[in-house]
Amino acid sequence: MGDWRVSGFTEVMELGRGGQGRVVLARHATAGTPVAIKYVAAADREPLRHEARMLGTVDSPHVARLYRLVESDEGVALVMEAVEGVTLREVLARHGELAPEAALAVLKGSLLGLAAAHAVGVVHRDYKPSNVMVPADGRSKLIDFGVAVAAGAASASGTPAYMAPEQWRGEAVSPATDVYAATCVFFECVTGRRPFAGAGGHLSEEPPAEDVAEPLRPLVAAGLAKDAAGRPVSASAFVGELERVAGEAYGDGWEDRGVRVLAGAAVALASLFPLAAAGLGAGGAVAGGGAVAGGGAAGAAG
Repeated sequence: MGDWRVSGFTEVMELGRGGQGRVVLARHATAGTPVAIKYVAAADREPLRHEARMLGTVDSPHVARLYRLVESDEGVALVMEAVEGVTLREVLARHGELAPEAALAVLKGSLLGLAAAHAVGVVHRDYKPSNVMVPADGRSKLIDFGVAVAAGAASASGTPAYMAPEQWRGEAVSPATDVYAATCVFFECVTGRRPFAGAGGHLSEEPPAEDVAEPLRPLVAAGLAKDAAGRPVSASAFVGELERVAGEAYGDGWEDRGVRVLAGAAVALASLFPLAAAGLGAGGAVAGGGAVAGGGAAGAAG
């Protein structure tokens, strides 16, 4: 990859580097817009092409956008929207479990982003707290489509703590696969722990719905159903059920209150906001610890 750079952008700071490449914060030379750029060597171009194909079809305010894929003989790069904020993983590490309204707001935003992907036939396949950005406005964005696939593809890939039973069995994935992962994360948000310890739990243990507040139990039970056919048929359908449950349990304004809590949690970690650290204005993609809109530095860089 050498010293190759995408033309038209000025590199501001490096966010991460690994065996396959690196991730940088950059600024458009003319407009000044901050972006995140993921670089990999030319020999490793196919995974980045795949990510671009998956992410490039998704259009949602709850998904960090891909601006373009740039290829040369020296390397390949993804130029992505930049999100001034931190990952949900960092929020949970700092604050522990979230209040129900905040957890519901995270789940709703994630489901809306997943629904946009599902609408174009894409299954994210690796939904987890480190792939959810919480910006300063508290409205979450989904990132990292590096292992996304078309619905119906057989797959054993993903992050074990959030993998649905069908992923463990290497079976076809579907929108219900992402619903399962999102529910695992929701459970973690409200309890401070993951619902299952390993493969055996995901494959055979009953959903621990009794461990959450009574109004939330139907969401956990449905989202963590062992059989994909027993889960909500789509992320959009799950949003409808979530809104009904949240409205009945927490009243009007639950989402605004939850978003405010998330915004406060993110701002409390403002020292991890790379755009601010780099002296750039709000508007772009990166998260503390080197996570960026297109994927964490470790994942992007090896």
